[in-house]
Amino acid sequence: MTRTEAPATTAEESSVVAKLSTLDRFLAVWILVAMAVGLGLGRMVPGMGDALAHLEVGGISLPIALGLLVMMYPVLAKVRYDRLDAVTGDKRLMVSSLVINWLVGPAIMFALAWIFLPDLPEYRTGLIIVGLARCIAMVIIWNDLACGDREAAAVLVALNSVFQVIAFGLLGWFYLDLLPQWLGLGDGQGLDVSVWKIALNVVVFLGIPLLAGFLTRRIGEERMGRESYEWKFLPKIGPWALYGLLFTIVVLFALQGKTITSQPLDVVRIALPLLVYFAVMWAGTFLLGKAIGLAYDRTATLAFTAAGNNFELAIAVAIATFGVTSGQALSGVVGPLIEVPVLIGLVHVSLAWRKRFAPSAVTTAGRGY
Repeated sequence: MTRTEAPATTAEESSVVAKLSTLDRFLAVWILVAMAVGLGLGRMVPGMGDALAHLEVGGISLPIALGLLVMMYPVLAKVRYDRLDAVTGDKRLMVSSLVINWLVGPAIMFALAWIFLPDLPEYRTGLIIVGLARCIAMVIIWNDLACGDREAAAVLVALNSVFQVIAFGLLGWFYLDLLPQWLGLGDGQGLDVSVWKIALNVVVFLGIPLLAGFLTRRIGEERMGRESYEWKFLPKIGPWALYGLLFTIVVLFALQGKTITSQPLDVVRIALPLLVYFAVMWAGTFLLGKAIGLAYDRTATLAFTAAGNNFELAIAVAIATFGVTSGQALSGVVGPLIEVPVLIGLVHVSLAWRKRFAPSAVTTAGRGY
């Protein structure tokens, strides 16, 4: 970059910041407030957690489902579905995502769980379950905030969702039963989860918002034209993604607020391997993306889809198999407690990388809408 280009770049970056709404600009603050509100409600309001826990159908929490659907719909309505062929044709991206999510990720969580929690088998099992549940919901938001490739995120989330239905139960048996016995670590713990339960989870948390987003894009472009759809309609529904995120965080932490605040030392023990896991998975995958020649937007997408986890599935499986008051369930709940602030921090790290090393990728906030 020459010196004569610097003022233009600075002006462009200032313009981007100026276009951010108050909600976007202070998102990290709102997320921390939402976590505090949720923990406070769960701790101080008698019966709050139990009342929310009973609002479920087929093992799926209705409040959390509502929040996730509201969160994902606006982002999936922004996806340009006519560009998906360009993503599916990128073999580097597709193969890397499958290997990292289904070979590397579970293995790293298994190792960290045994390294940090050798004396706490319930918490260790819960962490391994978290590592098996690959993200299909919140990653859409993290990717969008980091200006990743929306079309690539939609394809990778769909791809990993299919593998989740097929591989979750099999990997659960391998890491919780077979591998510990092979390594002489003692008898394993069974994982009672049906393929249909995982499939229902995928349909609710991905299928419904994906279909809604696709139909909105198709009908909206037919009636309004692409330019009006993207510049007039999308800005109106865009903020609802963050409203849904904040609502989900409040509900999630209200569900287990009393448990989390009454066992702070246990939470710290569980949090340490999770912190290492998120950092290693994100940084390692980001470096891999750069090494294989992916552009910034697809590198960010690859990194966030690798680092995120499907906390709703992990918690549901832990509760169904071991009970709502089990240590395995507590590990599942601590997962998003650590994941949410860590990944929002990694969004800022990702954007700083983009600004410093990929200035040509910097356009406008939200890619123009």
